[in-house]
Amino acid sequence: MTPPRVVAEPVGGGPLARAAVEGRTPPGWYAQRPKGAAAWRAHADAVRAQANPDWLAALGPAFNASGAAARRLESVAQRRGVVVTTGQQPGLFGGPAYTWLKALSARALADRIEHETGIPAAPVFWAATDDADFAEASWTAVAFEDEVRRLKIDRQGFDGQVMAAQPLGDVRHQLEALAAAAGSAPHLDILEHARRAYHADATVGGAYVELLRALFEPMGIAVLDAWHPAVRDAARPTLVEALRRAPVIDEAVSLRSVAIERAGFRAQVARVPKLSLVFRISANDVKERIPISQAGDVAVQPQLVLSPNVLLRPIVERAILPTVAYFGGPGEVAYFAQVGAVAEAMGQPLPLVLPRWSATIIEPVIDRMLGRLGMVFDDIKPPHQAERRMGDRAMPAFIRDSLEALRGEVDVRLNALRDSPEGGAMINVSTVEGARHQLKFRIDRLERRYRTAAMNAQTAAVHDLGSARAALMPEGQRQERVLNPLPLVARHGEDLMDLLRSGAATHAAQLLGGS
Repeated sequence: MTPPRVVAEPVGGGPLARAAVEGRTPPGWYAQRPKGAAAWRAHADAVRAQANPDWLAALGPAFNASGAAARRLESVAQRRGVVVTTGQQPGLFGGPAYTWLKALSARALADRIEHETGIPAAPVFWAATDDADFAEASWTAVAFEDEVRRLKIDRQGFDGQVMAAQPLGDVRHQLEALAAAAGSAPHLDILEHARRAYHADATVGGAYVELLRALFEPMGIAVLDAWHPAVRDAARPTLVEALRRAPVIDEAVSLRSVAIERAGFRAQVARVPKLSLVFRISANDVKERIPISQAGDVAVQPQLVLSPNVLLRPIVERAILPTVAYFGGPGEVAYFAQVGAVAEAMGQPLPLVLPRWSATIIEPVIDRMLGRLGMVFDDIKPPHQAERRMGDRAMPAFIRDSLEALRGEVDVRLNALRDSPEGGAMINVSTVEGARHQLKFRIDRLERRYRTAAMNAQTAAVHDLGSARAALMPEGQRQERVLNPLPLVARHGEDLMDLLRSGAATHAAQLLGGS
């Protein structure tokens, strides 16, 4: 079976994320990325010196790791090594492909650090089961022929409830659709992991953690359940300190947000006045931001369960794990500009964020469709451009030439009217130009209708383009941001995984070398 192609791409994102990746942001917003093995060794040594030597003993139950992942964690803990982290909030059946790309990025850099510096390193995936965004956790998407289908679940628990406590419900129909998207694939055993994890008695967060452990632990990637009591206990001192310094942190975030706006960027996370960066959790596991006015009182209430917001989470992670770097997507890279301000206000080290590896998987059948269309991947990225090319090719030459001649005749006749003594004396030039615009607009509209009709007559080509778009640019977005990767892995197995690991390794080598 012919393996797919994996096309690496820049991680993208908005202006702030791109500036951060390219090193064009003002000093102090981000931790400086080490360049070369010696610099990475020095950075790792600094992290080791600051880390709690008993971190794995404290967090072991939250990892509940087995196999290769457990062995790698133990090696790092025993030899005072470091971890490379990444993470994501729950998504149905593991969420979109970037979840895997993040995990593989962390694994590849941990491998590279260990090889180049001699310091033990392990990848860790932070499963953010303390997140309460059900809208994000409730869906995944798969490609069926020339359409993209969203598989969704309904809320069973409370609004604002953490995903670790949100009941999953019956997802048999969604599992059937996931399997149908894979087709008669040779590696359908991977879907059994999803069936075992996503059962009616599970929670949204619990199913997510179980699936990721089944998928990632054999590759040596440990999965940390962020809502586990061991994580909450380890994080509590940092969260209490964040409450005690809530006014100072709020001012720091406000000043950094203003600086970001003045530099011509947009702050990724909107500051909410009068609220701290810490949540308290109610008896039914619903999250509520703690007002700054109450922060001091809450800090001395040991019975309350606390949780960090997005700007505080990287600092908590850095405090409880020997984290040498965190891999994030473009949105995360952007908000680390604000995380840096929080770290400074708390007197904590600035966490280092790195751009995850980004890639699109092109299956052989999709490659063949592109070939029949006479196109490449880049041709179908812009909206409507591929359709225009198809319509232009399908439109009879007589129609195309006639429309072009009509445009030329409009210009000739209107120019003659405009420039003649008689015409120029009767109406002004702007009236003639207005007529030119209107007439050409009508001709353009007529051409679009001819093009659409011609394209619609090309049934096979229209199907090929729809299928290519659904597979590569679903819903007009990058494949990695929408499609669930399980059907792809079911179809291509280790051939695909080898390509993904190789691409992530190349990305890690570039980062370690300073590129």
